[in-house]
Amino acid sequence: MPTALIAEDEPLLLAELKEALGDLWPELAIVAESTDGAAALAALRQHAPDVAFLDINMPKASGLDVARMCPPGTAIVFLTAYGQHALDAFDVGAADYLVKPLNRGRLLETIGRLRARTDRAAPPAVAPAPVAAEPVRHLAWIQASVGNMIRVITTDEVIFFQSDAKYTKVATAELEALIRIPVKDLAVQLDPDEFIQVSRGAIVNRRKIEAIIRRDGQMDVRLKGRTEVLSVSTGYQGQAAFRQM
Repeated sequence: MPTALIAEDEPLLLAELKEALGDLWPELAIVAESTDGAAALAALRQHAPDVAFLDINMPKASGLDVARMCPPGTAIVFLTAYGQHALDAFDVGAADYLVKPLNRGRLLETIGRLRARTDRAAPPAVAPAPVAAEPVRHLAWIQASVGNMIRVITTDEVIFFQSDAKYTKVATAELEALIRIPVKDLAVQLDPDEFIQVSRGAIVNRRKIEAIIRRDGQMDVRLKGRTEVLSVSTGYQGQAAFRQM
């Protein structure tokens, strides 16, 4: 049976989250409840729960401070009313990030991810029978920072990804956002039938390519709905996708 800690300094929200978890994840055992960071740290040491739901702004120690002390096997889910903490949350390895007020539909998505994680971590009771390999699952959506908001962006919307200092810029027809995932990591998570890398620092959506411009050994990509023209590095020009265009 999976176990959880809830650390939340607002008693009403703590009770609401506990009730929602009881309805949506009845097999989850809440082994500790805390209203400040110091008590949460003590509960972590005592119980080493599978999941820790941590309010970011708590007295005595913040949720980020508590997360840094979590055992490696504890999945962290942050709770906060402030979207600007999202990038910091993912920097400490958060499994997810819930913005107050609590939304049960969003919580159900989080539970699905946590269940998959705890199921993978649990040792099998008996030797498993051979199973067919699961199909590769490519990245379908990302959480990106837009000002003080966290936006969920499907990869279908993305026109290109581009390195931007310590972040990666995500460009769609409507907005630009920032994520922490480096381009080199995105390259192995995105569907290669949908995205193509044009340089070490940029990946474009194949369906958003308006034109390929070739001149004097140079190759550039013009993208639909954007003013940027991205250069294709020499080492990437030989890809079959470009030869077909």
